[in-house]
Amino acid sequence: MDQGPKSYWAEFLGTFTLCFIGQGAICVAQLQGAGPYALLAIAFAHGLALAVMISALGATSGGHFNPAVTLGFVVTGRQSMTSAITYWISQLLGAIAASFLLRSVIPGEAGQAVHWGVPMLGAGLSSSQGLIIEFVLTFFLVTAVWGTAVDSRAPKLGGLGIGLTVLMDILVGGPLTGAAMNPARAFGAACASGVWTGHWIYWLGPMLGGAAAARVYKSVVLKA
Repeated sequence: MDQGPKSYWAEFLGTFTLCFIGQGAICVAQLQGAGPYALLAIAFAHGLALAVMISALGATSGGHFNPAVTLGFVVTGRQSMTSAITYWISQLLGAIAASFLLRSVIPGEAGQAVHWGVPMLGAGLSSSQGLIIEFVLTFFLVTAVWGTAVDSRAPKLGGLGIGLTVLMDILVGGPLTGAAMNPARAFGAACASGVWTGHWIYWLGPMLGGAAAARVYKSVVLKA
């Protein structure tokens, strides 16, 4: 699916959109007092952003917008490491650009209170528990990617199924780990806020979960 510069632009823009809208919703929820429906609004914002951009840009780059998704293609032999590195750079740059733009337009106190969307472990949650949660949530997400966008037998849903999976994951995982499921999403917010607490969890959990989901889908579901 790597079509050169236009694919890298698509990965930048898709990741930018996910982070700007998703993290923006977290900041806006704080600005408005984080009412009882804040989690639902944040989940919908992430899910809709991903569904729209995958539908719009999937034909250009495959619509990864997530280093964990890209790693799944690498470990299954569907993407070269050279191509993946370029995708990862594009995704990280998109996340950083979105996070710093949010920092410049969201009122300081509201953005600072939530560290411009940095995912963090909930009270009483250990690092190992957070790691497992991020692994499982990303496993669901990458399974949805393969089941709706990779498998040739899949129904033509665009990015809807993938966006709904993110929405589903955030409804449960949001209060526990922030439900990042995406190292770029965590990295951009950390760069903008300077908050790196437990950051390794948001790389290791999603990358392992994404790789595992891709390998399982290829070997179990797609196996002849």
